[in-house]
Amino acid sequence: MPISVGDKIPDIKIKTVGPDGPEDITIGELCAGKRVVIFGVPGAFTPGCSNTHMPGFVAKADKVLEKVDTLACVAVNDAFVMRAWQHDQNAQSIVMLADGNAEFTHAIGMEKDASGACMGTRSQRYALIAEDGVVTYVGIDTERGVVDKSSVDTILAQLP
Repeated sequence: MPISVGDKIPDIKIKTVGPDGPEDITIGELCAGKRVVIFGVPGAFTPGCSNTHMPGFVAKADKVLEKVDTLACVAVNDAFVMRAWQHDQNAQSIVMLADGNAEFTHAIGMEKDASGACMGTRSQRYALIAEDGVVTYVGIDTERGVVDKSSVDTILAQLP
């Protein structure tokens, strides 16, 4: 069952993109005492993620960051792929979270089976807002290629 409003985000250790390569980070550390937006994508460099989802957040990152402390993107990819995608998308203001083993994705119930496309376990497309690690909004897009409940505009509408 997917994470929902009122749930605490699990404190899972994953990787982020550091200046010298992959670095460990815990989601608890990322969220502690902060207002955070995390959006999850099925995969870096995939069409919907690269052409619609990420570009929306890149274009309006400043508006989001006026209302939250951290804006982060998570995908079931390794940190090297996430770094390359960050550069490709000019997404330097977005914290890139590499959930290579899908541990965080499983813990919040956002995994999906993409083995039919030879992609293994991936993440559903979603976005959430958390206050000190407690979810205050979660939007999940389940229709292929649709970015609606997890779009930057929807997130901005949820942020007072």
